[in-house]
Amino acid sequence: MQEVQDTFNFLFGIHDETLTWWQMSFRAVGVFFAALLIIRIGNHRIFGKNTAFDIVLGVIYGSVLSRAITGNAPFWPTIAAAFTLVMLHKGLASLAYHTNFGLGNIIKGKPKILVKNGELQRETMASSSVTENDILEALRSAGHKPDISNISAAYLERSGNISIICSE
Repeated sequence: MQEVQDTFNFLFGIHDETLTWWQMSFRAVGVFFAALLIIRIGNHRIFGKNTAFDIVLGVIYGSVLSRAITGNAPFWPTIAAAFTLVMLHKGLASLAYHTNFGLGNIIKGKPKILVKNGELQRETMASSSVTENDILEALRSAGHKPDISNISAAYLERSGNISIICSE
């Protein structure tokens, strides 16, 4: 057993001050599979949605794991930190789902109405940096004529997408 551990430590450069190119390559492969396993244990939606909640995890997760590959942080504690981040994300998402006091809106945000009954909601648009052209683009992308007067409601979703409900 000690021989296997010594081989692993040698291949991954666990106790080395500097890493060789091949040790970083072994680390990259190891981190890839560890990250894949951690995400599978966590929640598939982490990288499937684009809410700020999910993006923040993605940025931090990638940053933490890159340190394990380059040797800028100890290998196993870095993997443990990545696992902790994913479990935190999963726990907060679960808590937001199971509570009724608005935690989901605090963590993930909530949709904002941009158009109501064909009228632009300019204050909301300005505070969200959404232009009339952005709404027209969303109309075209949804296969509708670019006519704002036909919109019953348009929302800036938590993901940053604009969804349109037409009155046609």
